[in-house]
Amino acid sequence: MKRFLTTLVTVLVLTAALAVTASASTYDAAAEDLSKIGMFRGTEQGFELDRAPTRSEAAIMLVRLYGAEEKAAEDYAAGTISHPFTDVSDSVAPYVAWLYTNGITKGTTETTFTSRASCGSQQYVVFLLRALGYQDGKDFEYADALNFAMTKGLFETSMLGGTFLRDDLAAVTYQALGTDLKDGSTYLLDSLVESGSVDAEAAKPITEKIETYRALLDASSATMSGNVDADFDMTMKLNMAMDATESGTTSSDSMQMDLTGKGQIQMILSGEQPQLALSMEMSTMGETMVMKEWLKDGWIYMESDGSSYKYKLEGMDEFLSSYQQLLDMSTQMSGAMLPMVDTITAKTSGTSTIYTLTMNDAMAGMVNDLLSTLTGVLPEEQMAGLDLALNLKDCSYVYTVTNGQLKDCTASMDMDMTMNIDAGEGTSASLKMNCTADVALTINATGDSVKITYPDFSKFEEVDMTATQG
Repeated sequence: MKRFLTTLVTVLVLTAALAVTASASTYDAAAEDLSKIGMFRGTEQGFELDRAPTRSEAAIMLVRLYGAEEKAAEDYAAGTISHPFTDVSDSVAPYVAWLYTNGITKGTTETTFTSRASCGSQQYVVFLLRALGYQDGKDFEYADALNFAMTKGLFETSMLGGTFLRDDLAAVTYQALGTDLKDGSTYLLDSLVESGSVDAEAAKPITEKIETYRALLDASSATMSGNVDADFDMTMKLNMAMDATESGTTSSDSMQMDLTGKGQIQMILSGEQPQLALSMEMSTMGETMVMKEWLKDGWIYMESDGSSYKYKLEGMDEFLSSYQQLLDMSTQMSGAMLPMVDTITAKTSGTSTIYTLTMNDAMAGMVNDLLSTLTGVLPEEQMAGLDLALNLKDCSYVYTVTNGQLKDCTASMDMDMTMNIDAGEGTSASLKMNCTADVALTINATGDSVKITYPDFSKFEEVDMTATQG
């Protein structure tokens, strides 16, 4: 069981460490930042992030994102804008009137706005896209708004967590502030500062974060966008303390593990399905494993420990489609991770720039929601009986960019993990574990215009992964 757990944790750590998307609120920091620039306000009960936003609240936020709050108040007082709705309070009326007069929103009927009804994620994301300059019916269709928004860097967080809450509203609004306008002239918050709608001094901490983060993304995109051909070295130091129960027997254990690896990865991201060739040598605990893997036309081919086998990715179409979509939009994710970044700094050393990021509590919530989403699209028989949760308590990254190219990344993290396995017929296991990890990835070389040369797959034995998992 220990080897299985070690492998599982290694995969989870690497996945969390090298990624640069209705539960209790996790975006408190984003709400705090938004409140400092007058964009997000609470009530006597605080920010109330754990409840759904109302249509009135969404209307207020939208007017602020247009930079029109003062104008809406002035025009409404002057009687130059109005609305026909009978269920809008006096405090909300200027916002609704401005949106109605400008054709940005409509009521639920000719005379009702349904102010207190919940605003769903799709409605709000459409509002954000309009604020960025996009038009539904022209640039995107209303029914496809969430998918279109993701291609522009707006990752609406309730798609992972469930019900759209004020927590999610704060997160996706924060993302929008760091996202380019449709005309590409600048990003949204910069345009609001430039127009005088947001105070420049109050916005300075957020604009500095956005611009530093965008510079890092530009370097990452220049290194890894399009087709990828990369040679890399990797090291990881892992410390684990475990309390495990297996079929009624409880044990405690701890372990330290140093893992080293080197290899090459080639990816072709164009086309209907991604193609991949991976060669890796991993050494840990006195053992060395050489693994080669290829992905082609929906088949996985593997060579490991003298065995060659292949299996069809049955039931994985949705996963592959989602993966391809994430790859396609990777160069446009200017704001997606911003609500999870606590601090980011950049320091120049010679021809290199060193970026240091610390992540806030929202990172842990996203990791758990992402795990749930990914496991949810895997074949049911492969995930039956497995319940997994992570609490990422501390996470930081350091990226080095040299001559405009990403050269290395290190990550440090501290996390708790709980896992329950029910294998049926009275066989079960549970695990509580604390894990600290330091991961380093060095990119020795990169290239583009990749061409993958595949070996002769005719002697690869086909295996039934469904039967193996059962």
